Amino acid sequence: MSAAEPLEKRNRLLALLPENEFRSVRNGLEPVDLTRGFIIVEADRPIDYAYFLSRGIGSVITISSDGQRAEAGMFGREGFSPTSAGVGGTISVHEVLMQVEGHGFRMPLQGLTKALPENPIFANLLARFIQTFASQISYTALCNVTYQVDERLARWLLMCHDRVDGDEIAITHDFISLMLGVRRPSVTTALHILEGRKLIRAERGRITVRDRKGMEEFAGNAYGKPEEEYRRLIGEF
Repeated sequence: MSAAEPLEKRNRLLALLPENEFRSVRNGLEPVDLTRGFIIVEADRPIDYAYFLSRGIGSVITISSDGQRAEAGMFGREGFSPTSAGVGGTISVHEVLMQVEGHGFRMPLQGLTKALPENPIFANLLARFIQTFASQISYTALCNVTYQVDERLARWLLMCHDRVDGDEIAITHDFISLMLGVRRPSVTTALHILEGRKLIRAERGRITVRDRKGMEEFAGNAYGKPEEEYRRLIGEF
């Protein structure tokens, strides 16, 4: 993106809009700084805004009736959340929070509901993203029962790497444990395996990807299918 382009166009969906629809949609957006842990929407609560990130990573978290938590999916500048807002939903079944701080733009739900029929390409892009996100969620479920923790961690770090600038990911062991739905000792062991292969460097509150290609080879088929779907329906991240 050139320095002269609007910050909104750091979001992939907004950047793909034709100029007339971009101007229309932009009128309903307001900028917002998003700190780590910022709650975009609580589970089983009304949706107030749809968020379009320009930087950072958000997590979509499933919470059981007894309080168990695990990440169902993640999103960054390639999409928006909560996705149910794009199909007329008013209540979020998931909690959505920021796992890596960033910046974005939000649109009130009423404004989004009005903007969709007025901007058909915008509506189509959101629908396409919802499909790719459903693919990601279903693949996460598959990985959780099919692959080892170290392979799942490699996949998760690759997904984070797709959504940040550079090779550093600001994240803690405790947060990874929550996101993968495993105990912290399992995360520590998996990190040691990846470090031993010189794929990453893990430091306090930060992980650096050292060998992207090697990480993809290690993750194997755990990574890549939802990303292919995104490229097919929308384009590059």
